[in-house]
Amino acid sequence: MPENADGAGKAADRTEGTAAAQPAADRPADKPADKPAAEQAPPAAAVPSMGTGTPADAAAWQAWQQQQAWHRAAVARAAAASAPPAWVVQVRPAEAAPIGAVTLAATLVTGLCAALLLGDGIGPGLLLAAVPAVVAAYAAAREARRSARPWTLLWAIGCLALLAVPALRDSAWPSTLAILAALLLGALALHGSRTWPGVLLSPLGVFEAAVSGLGWAWAGLRSRGGVSRDRWLPVAKAVVVALVLLLLFGTLFASADAAFADLLSGLTPDISIEDGPLRIVLFLFGSLLALAAARAAAAPLRWDRIKVTPGKARSRVEWALPLIVLNLLFAGFNAVQLAVLFGGYDKVLKSTGLTYAEYARQGFWQLLWATLFTLVVIALALRWAPRSGAGDRRFVRVVLGVLCALTLVVVASALRRMDLYVDAYGLTILRVSVTAMEMWLGLVLVLIMAAGVFGARWLPRAVAGSAAAAVLAFGLLSPDGMVAERNVARFEADGKIDLAYFQSLSADAVPALDRLPEPRRSCALHGISQEISRAGDVPWYATSLGERRARQILRERPVTATNEVCSRLGAFGSRSEY
Repeated sequence: MPENADGAGKAADRTEGTAAAQPAADRPADKPADKPAAEQAPPAAAVPSMGTGTPADAAAWQAWQQQQAWHRAAVARAAAASAPPAWVVQVRPAEAAPIGAVTLAATLVTGLCAALLLGDGIGPGLLLAAVPAVVAAYAAAREARRSARPWTLLWAIGCLALLAVPALRDSAWPSTLAILAALLLGALALHGSRTWPGVLLSPLGVFEAAVSGLGWAWAGLRSRGGVSRDRWLPVAKAVVVALVLLLLFGTLFASADAAFADLLSGLTPDISIEDGPLRIVLFLFGSLLALAAARAAAAPLRWDRIKVTPGKARSRVEWALPLIVLNLLFAGFNAVQLAVLFGGYDKVLKSTGLTYAEYARQGFWQLLWATLFTLVVIALALRWAPRSGAGDRRFVRVVLGVLCALTLVVVASALRRMDLYVDAYGLTILRVSVTAMEMWLGLVLVLIMAAGVFGARWLPRAVAGSAAAAVLAFGLLSPDGMVAERNVARFEADGKIDLAYFQSLSADAVPALDRLPEPRRSCALHGISQEISRAGDVPWYATSLGERRARQILRERPVTATNEVCSRLGAFGSRSEY
């Protein structure tokens, strides 16, 4: 150690009088130390004294300061690495109010309804199980002092209306779409989103609320652990007494009258030991979903705080030249379509060598993709549009408005081609679905044009609402019933019918197929009748209105044709969906 580097250390050396200390005392000040400089540096925690102000003291002090600066920088880097991204901090919800007794009770009721009503299938029981979840969310929002806005009420009503589709229709495809759309509207109602990030990310907030809701509910239960017995014991006693009375007198009345026994068995769920695991899973799932809805209603994620920065603005020439060329291409295509429409199809078919059905089928899918890609082009064009002033904004509206108007003509052409194809080959579920999608895309284009005139603040919610309305209309109109109705009318007009396709339809098609003459009627209903027979007796809460009507029709007029007769008529042949 250099001389005078540490006064306290030197004093200790003199006191101890060790052999090792004496050479250090006699060593000249300019003689280098035997140990490396790194070992002479004081530890980071020890603050060296300035001593007499010699160069050795200054070097030690500077080294200590450098060590402290490095330590502070390391701590700052570690804190920055562990900190969440800025957008996570922005959307983080506020502190949720403690969960209330009404919310807890409604959550448990939702789980019980899911366990009792959804174990045998999806029907009216789904809507009945969702009502307590809505009550739980409403109670949680009231406890958090959140007020319902008009859009919130609209989303909530739309959600319940969509959940009624499985109660009305037997077909799985529209019911599945309705449930997914109901989840979207429910998420919008809980979060109150208005922007594109909010509309698109709100469903993710429900999953986050399901995770955080468990801790929220547990904290609420623990806070109620010390509640006086005088508050909950009378309620528990009353519930137990009511259940005992219902069980006792219900059993007596059921034994006394067979009609009442049938009514009671039809109203109450039939639960067996084998269904136990499924019922438990449904109870947990229903409770968790209701808890997630309540937690999101109490403290939703603030998705609308995410700001989407626009892209770099381009010059008018750089931005508009590709779009103007695209508009000219659309205009040329639309001119050909109008010429074909007014000039007839015979000339076109003769020049192209295509048949009537091939021409109609060939273009629909391409035009559908053209519509989708146009929406993508519009979204990207808005991101990089010039925006230096009012003149640029008017220029953008004109160019994109012309593109939207020309695309609407493409939509009309696609729908016309699908109509031609249906006239030639009949209607199918796939053809109904893609036609409905093309019509909705046309509606989105109209909304975009309206947003260019009146402002775009309402556009995200309008697009989401139009999608939900389209799904609701799709389910209420009954695609299977429409397909059966159109094909039966086609048979009555020209005697053409494909009995093989009807085997895959749901019970919604039975009322229309019931109009066919025998034996075609029985052959058309053969697959649906077998499916209903395999299902057996289904309780009321798992039976849709469409299935209930089909069962009544088949009970009054059962299938009579044999398999041999139906096979000769082609009822069991293969059939392509498109």
